[in-house]
Amino acid sequence: MRLSGKVAIVTGSGGGQGRAAALLFAKEGAKVVVTDWNQHLGTETVELIKAGGGDAVFVPADVSKSSDVKSLIESTINMFGGLNVIYNNAGSAKFARLADLTEDEWDYTVDIELKGVWLCIKHAIPEMIAAGGGSIINTASVAGMLGLPTQGAHCAAKAGVIALTRVTAIEYARYNIRANAICPGLIRTPATYDLLEDPKFLAFVEKNHPIGRLGEPEDIAPLALYLASDESSFMTGSIITIDGGWTAQ
Repeated sequence: MRLSGKVAIVTGSGGGQGRAAALLFAKEGAKVVVTDWNQHLGTETVELIKAGGGDAVFVPADVSKSSDVKSLIESTINMFGGLNVIYNNAGSAKFARLADLTEDEWDYTVDIELKGVWLCIKHAIPEMIAAGGGSIINTASVAGMLGLPTQGAHCAAKAGVIALTRVTAIEYARYNIRANAICPGLIRTPATYDLLEDPKFLAFVEKNHPIGRLGEPEDIAPLALYLASDESSFMTGSIITIDGGWTAQ
């Protein structure tokens, strides 16, 4: 098993990409801490893991709140004795043209998608140093590389995640801590269902994926597994697109 003996936290793992990764990590031998702000969905993920013979617990957390993140890390150490992998996947955004975006909508998006990643890195690093190293995986997005109409806050937050990933990699390489970011295209998850009900938006994103389809959570999870495993031990500071060819155009 590729993650045997490792302890992994997956944020936003009540569904979508986070759930797919949590299930795969557990299947590959990791002890998984499932975290989400939705207790019902997070508990459901744990039940799915246990039904497959894996080991997992649910710890509720809002990653935009320092106290929640600190409690999440402390709970992980208390239950499993260490931390080897954190997959900072939680995300939620408000969309509007820049002049129409409210300050609250901006803060909501950036607090979850950028500040939340920083808080998880901040509180995870001391435990990873104590463990002799670890892998930090951040969910960025093609939105961090492109200018997408109505997605100004989301684009800014994800560009920040890319920069934060590189800084983390440089600052903590000497502690055997690796940091890499995944930049998906549009993935079909509960968070995108409403967007995809708009025929014009669906046509736009399908056109921008030359591979001919949208992504699924199961398309992303194997990459996260690779980054979590020792197979990627020489890989840090990398920004990896998995977008059906969107940014190759």
